[in-house]
Amino acid sequence: MKRLLRALGIVLCLVIASHAFGQSTCSYNTYQWNTKEKRAVNYQKVVHPYSQLSDEERDPITGCTVCIEDQVKISIPPVKPFYVCKVIAPEIQNILEGLIRSGESIVDVTGYRVGKTRGGVDKQGNRTKFSNHAYGVAIDINPEQNGLYDKCIEFGVGCRLIRGGRWEPGKRCESIEPDGFIVRAFKELGYLWGGEIQGRQKDFMHFSLTGY
Repeated sequence: MKRLLRALGIVLCLVIASHAFGQSTCSYNTYQWNTKEKRAVNYQKVVHPYSQLSDEERDPITGCTVCIEDQVKISIPPVKPFYVCKVIAPEIQNILEGLIRSGESIVDVTGYRVGKTRGGVDKQGNRTKFSNHAYGVAIDINPEQNGLYDKCIEFGVGCRLIRGGRWEPGKRCESIEPDGFIVRAFKELGYLWGGEIQGRQKDFMHFSLTGY
C-alpha cells in the first residue's frame, strides 16, 4: 500500500510540476567527473530558456530539473542550509525535522549539486550522465561518517573508501545504522539507501528514490 501511495504521489507531483515549473530561465553550475584523473573537470555555468530543457536536464521520475530556479532551501538547525527540488522539499524537511527531534545525530546534509558523475565515459574519461543530486532528488547525510566505497559488492575489509569518511556503525554515532531509524524512516517514504545498492559501490550517506 505504501508503495502504491508513493507511486500515486509521484504522478501527482508530475502533474503539479508541469504547472509549477513555469520558469522563464534555467540556470545552473555543473562539472564532469574525470575517471582517469579522479577529479572534477569542465566546470561551466549554463543559462538558457526554461522552454529549451533537454531530456537529460529533467528527472524522469519526479519531473525535477537541474535548474536552480526549481530548488528550495531547507533550513533545519543545527544543519547547514541545503537545497532540494521543490517537489520533494516538504517531505524531506518533515522527515529530517522528525529524526532530529527524536535524537538522531544528523549534523551535515547535502542535497542539490549539479554534476555529471554517473553513466558511461567519453574519450577523455569524463562521466556523461547527471547524478540524482543534480535534480535535487537525493540527499547525503553525515558524509564524514558514512563514506562512498567501491570494490564493495559486500561490505568488508576489501572495500575501498573513495569519498567521505569511514562508515563504522556502532562505533561512530553519526554513522547510519542499517536497521536504524534514519534508514527506516526514508524507506517508509519510498526512498532507498545507498548502503544497500547492488553492484561494486556502497554509498552509506546517500538516499534517493533509486538508491543511486
